[in-house]
Amino acid sequence: MDFSLSIFWNNGLNFKEIGVASMVLFAVIDIVGNIPLIIALKEKTGRIYPMRTAVVSLFILVGFLYVGESILGLIGVGINEFAVAGSFVLFFMALEMILGVEIFRDNGEASTKVASVVPLAFPMIAGAGTMTSLISLRAEFALVNILIAISLNILVVWIVLKLTSTFERVIGATGIAILKKVFGIILLAIAIKLFSSNIRELF
Repeated sequence: MDFSLSIFWNNGLNFKEIGVASMVLFAVIDIVGNIPLIIALKEKTGRIYPMRTAVVSLFILVGFLYVGESILGLIGVGINEFAVAGSFVLFFMALEMILGVEIFRDNGEASTKVASVVPLAFPMIAGAGTMTSLISLRAEFALVNILIAISLNILVVWIVLKLTSTFERVIGATGIAILKKVFGIILLAIAIKLFSSNIRELF
């Protein structure tokens, strides 16, 4: 046990980084705030598959975490440049959540068979904002901490999808609206921090 823990520590295991990264991803994914959308999708398609959604989302996020920076390298963009660009994406996503406006639009139609993958797993959970956040987090945190944060968030996603109807009854429409505003403010602060911490590296 001690040997295993020492391996993790040597690879940069840090509970503070795990906590911050988890909060970043939780705010961006906003699975609680998306409960009304999930319920509407369930009513439209008849059924959603929590495990399938969670597994596909995990595969997309982990895959992008490993190859995203390489893809950026192929097109000649550094991680700091992408982090700065990503901070703008997070900024506008936060404005959506705080002001209740729609900036990003998805016109795709989900079918019963693929609804758990599109649009749930992608782009609702593993969307552009989440991928942007992963690249931004890689500029500051150890890989192992981000992987743990991803796993924790996917676990939360699975739980929320399993208990969507229950959460809606307990929290209510007002509670969901309040949570959306709160996490929007958190995301706005995160976007500003990502911008300020990475813009200095470019000059």
